[in-house]
Amino acid sequence: MMEKLPRTMRLMGLGWYFALSIVGGIAGGILVDSWLGTEPIFTLVGLFGGLLLAFWGGYFLLMEAIGKGRGSGRRQ
Repeated sequence: MMEKLPRTMRLMGLGWYFALSIVGGIAGGILVDSWLGTEPIFTLVGLFGGLLLAFWGGYFLLMEAIGKGRGSGRRQ
């Protein structure tokens, strides 16, 4: 589906993916901390989990956006 979008739109989507992964991890950590009363622990876990997800998934999205991914359909 992403291959139908122009390259600039794919890269903008990559930026949103990074932002939402990190913010989602932090928000989830804050929510769990408020339920359990363990203030900084799960916020930090959510931050690092969001960063890990952002960079891991972002790598694959970037490779697909520049045409070097597994599902790009282009011959190298």
